[in-house]
Amino acid sequence: MERWICTICQYVYDPAAGDPDRGIAPGTPFESLPDDWACPLCGAGKDAFEKE
Repeated sequence: MERWICTICQYVYDPAAGDPDRGIAPGTPFESLPDDWACPLCGAGKDAFEKE
């Protein structure tokens, strides 16, 4: 699975890890994240992320 990086703060979303603090299970691809999911570090929306 591809990792995605926030263009604002450089946070990396790794699908293998998910985002358990926000209820996103490991193995969840970026494309399957809810539309209202935001970067846990800076709060940027999904549109601020690019494939790493």
